[in-house]
Amino acid sequence: MADSESRMPRHIVRLLLIFAIGGAIALIARILFQDKSYGRYGIYRGDAVAEIAADEPMYQGPGYCQSCHAERHAEWTAGIHKVVVCETCHGAAAKHPSAKAAVTVDLAGKSTRVRIAGERLEHIKLAIPADSVKLCTLCHEKMPGRPAAQKQIEVSSHAGGQQCIVCHNPHSPKIGAAGAQKAGKPGDAAAGRKKAAACAACHGAEGVSGNPEWPSLAGQQRGYLAGALLAYKSGARPDPMMSAQAKGLSEADIGDLAAFYSDASCKAAGSKSSAQLASAGKAKAAACASCHGAEGVSGNPAWPSLAGLQEAYLVNALKAYQSGARRNPMMAGLAKGLSEAEIGQLAAYYAGLKCK
Repeated sequence: MADSESRMPRHIVRLLLIFAIGGAIALIARILFQDKSYGRYGIYRGDAVAEIAADEPMYQGPGYCQSCHAERHAEWTAGIHKVVVCETCHGAAAKHPSAKAAVTVDLAGKSTRVRIAGERLEHIKLAIPADSVKLCTLCHEKMPGRPAAQKQIEVSSHAGGQQCIVCHNPHSPKIGAAGAQKAGKPGDAAAGRKKAAACAACHGAEGVSGNPEWPSLAGQQRGYLAGALLAYKSGARPDPMMSAQAKGLSEADIGDLAAFYSDASCKAAGSKSSAQLASAGKAKAAACASCHGAEGVSGNPAWPSLAGLQEAYLVNALKAYQSGARRNPMMAGLAKGLSEAEIGQLAAYYAGLKCK
């Protein structure tokens, strides 16, 4: 009886045996699998120090991009976006496609980073963000507490939901940088007056049109006028009548005409619609102010002033942007969501403003 009481219960013996076997396995695993450098400098793997130091940094900084993208780098450096580094939008340089295989070579006196693939030279491309709205609004969506110096927008009502790069150059994103047309060389207004005789039948002798379907040009932005004529001449802005007229113009002719019309005194066409319609248009014109000015007078020479233009002309122009008859990615996106009533409201508002 005493012997049986002094014996350890059988299930306890089994349990201790399991613990012993488990401990032995753990000890063997530690000997076999634990890195030999573990504990050299503390409670971590000693070799990790050298490995981490040898790793190429994920982010290289804007200087890394300069050798391949000197023009973009210069544009970015001179612009207001220089606080946002290249890799913020284009991704870490370490993930650049084939970046490690790239070499810098000289092609016709210009340094270019390329990847050697057999006998071909394949340019390495940056990752370009597909959704600029999602990216840009991380900083520019209107929110309480954000600094006033950082431009903010109401995402739902801004630019008809278009991608930001339709209107903005991402490397120097002031309004108009992306879509501005070349304005040509400065012209001679006196010479332009003589050349404008061919335009008088539609646009008036002094640039003030007597036909509600055709725009007055007097007082219009010089850069816009030159850009429009260049677009008619090249076919980028198709119009049977204007394309035929512009085809025979030289660059000097275009500069002279733009100088004459921009210096001419404008005369507002006036709105024939009700004050209530114009008032509704004023509220909707807030989305147009960044390009065409708060009072319809553009502060950017590349964009037209709308104040005082003919009401019928403005209606037709907006409808042409909607249909695609007038091609402009910025205006197409803004006009596509407008109803016929809203187009009439905007036209009434701008036609009733004083031109300057």
